[in-house]
Amino acid sequence: MGHVTVEEKAEATIPNTALSPPEGNTTFLDATTWCVAIPWAPQMDLQIALDWACGDGKADCSPIKAGGPCYEPNTVVSHASYAFNAYYQQNGNNDIACNFGGTSTLTKKDPSN
Repeated sequence: MGHVTVEEKAEATIPNTALSPPEGNTTFLDATTWCVAIPWAPQMDLQIALDWACGDGKADCSPIKAGGPCYEPNTVVSHASYAFNAYYQQNGNNDIACNFGGTSTLTKKDPSN
């Protein structure tokens, strides 16, 4: 019986994580968030960040390639927004996953509309 008491005490010291937010897109707990390009960011900086997200960042950028369903509008801002968000969604939906050298921001507004 003494062994059971020790287990109960040990169990009681485990922090209750039931109230922790679920995994996924919870930056704003009341809504989904997206990581998008800042429209006034320098085009060159956006292109560098876009190239990184689709290259070393391993974001799925196939929909923004020519002929892809998200190719239009064919602008650096639009393509960067797609790539940034793809990376953000694939990498934990946290602030760090939406850090593209000051060229991105989180938004609650669905950028696909």
